[in-house]
Amino acid sequence: MIEQPLSIRSIICGGNISLGMAIVMLTAWVPQFHPSPCSLQQQQLGSCNGPTNFQLGILFFGFFGLAIGTGGISSCSIPFAIDQFDLTTIEGRQGTRSFYNMYYVIQTVLLLINVTLVVKIQDSFSWALGFALPTFFMFVAIVFYFAGTKVYAYVEPEGSILSRITQVFVAARRKRHLRLPATGETGRVFYDPPLEKMEPKLPLTKEFRCLNKAALMVENELNDDESNNDPWRLCSIQQIEELKCLLKIMPIWLTGIITYIPTGQLAIFPMSQAMKMDKHLTKNFEIPPGWLIILTMLTIAIIIPIYEKVISPILTKVTKQEGGLTTLQRIGIGHFFAIVTMVIAGFVEHQRRVVSSTSLRESINETKQMSIIWLAPQFIFLGINQAFSIVGQTEFFNKESPDKMRSIGNSLLSLQTSVASNISTFIVNIIHNFSGKQGQPDWLDSDVNKGRLEYFYFIVAGLGLFNFLFFMSCARVYRYKTFVK
Repeated sequence: MIEQPLSIRSIICGGNISLGMAIVMLTAWVPQFHPSPCSLQQQQLGSCNGPTNFQLGILFFGFFGLAIGTGGISSCSIPFAIDQFDLTTIEGRQGTRSFYNMYYVIQTVLLLINVTLVVKIQDSFSWALGFALPTFFMFVAIVFYFAGTKVYAYVEPEGSILSRITQVFVAARRKRHLRLPATGETGRVFYDPPLEKMEPKLPLTKEFRCLNKAALMVENELNDDESNNDPWRLCSIQQIEELKCLLKIMPIWLTGIITYIPTGQLAIFPMSQAMKMDKHLTKNFEIPPGWLIILTMLTIAIIIPIYEKVISPILTKVTKQEGGLTTLQRIGIGHFFAIVTMVIAGFVEHQRRVVSSTSLRESINETKQMSIIWLAPQFIFLGINQAFSIVGQTEFFNKESPDKMRSIGNSLLSLQTSVASNISTFIVNIIHNFSGKQGQPDWLDSDVNKGRLEYFYFIVAGLGLFNFLFFMSCARVYRYKTFVK
């Protein structure tokens, strides 16, 4: 857990990603690294040769390198970029807000290219070429990064983050029998050494007051030069307040998990719905179901610049707040649109089933189908949800995390996605187990005409409503991080 210099970490993470991408490319290119081609006749007979343990091992090793490298870069890239801004100036703070917005816009545009152009190359030309292009661009990105190493601003690491957190808990427990002073004065009661290198100083707060005991000074805890002789018995006010910052953002982090559930579900079930709908945009052109998610990406790429360049300046004049809205207000808007997304999805699915069942009763030979265009609104609202929620959370976690622990705050977003995926799977399994009994259809039947998918959408919307109310209660009492002037 000891923080390494960023240049070394970047070499390790970038090398892992490049190695992982190169190995995945080789599994598609080198014949010995993938199963032999399977003919149509072999597919019909079920006699295709599967991958060997060696081939699977090569593939998993590539995935492992990708996971390690991506995890390192995704958690460190934003904190490192924020270190390049002077947050003590208005221009610096405005620059960070623009960076958060454009970071996600560019990420979305690249993802859009990945699911369209790269997939087209893999499908029409070569899987190896499709993997080779990202590998090449990753290598170019690493070269560009190291080209600017002489002009970057670096924040020197100061030891283990985990140790600093654990020391506060241990010291507070050891001094649990001590009484805190009635006043808020630090005086000679609390350990408050001067900070080095112009580090922003956090004031002692009343939140989680039990942790303040870790800074209470007793006899024989200081050296002659007034330095701490045992960090496991005495912690500084700064150290305690850094831990409080992490504890305070955890309820907000929890609310973001439910918001991610619609993202996962709308990437799966609408595809089954689309197969039962009229996919014709014109007489001769059909919309591929997989293209629906592009609407979400386009919405994000449009909404974020409009908010930054048009809406935010107007709101700034009205609210007198930098950026127009606070980060929690933007997150709250995102949570609200997560509910709207699932409610719309539920009503559209209900209407689709009504149209389908009505046409089946009226005509056996020809079934009337709803247009696939009716699925567009839920993907558009999902884009609005992500534009406000994800960008807002990215800025919130990076601003409210301790300056030395921004990488942890940024990692919380990736952890949200993972937890949301597991919870989503858990909900799906519960519905599979409890529906479809006593002659009733399974809500999530593989044939959406037999299931009741709209019920599932409404359940997720209900969870989103409770989540939104919980978020509002947390946001109401939240106090933003402040510094001693």
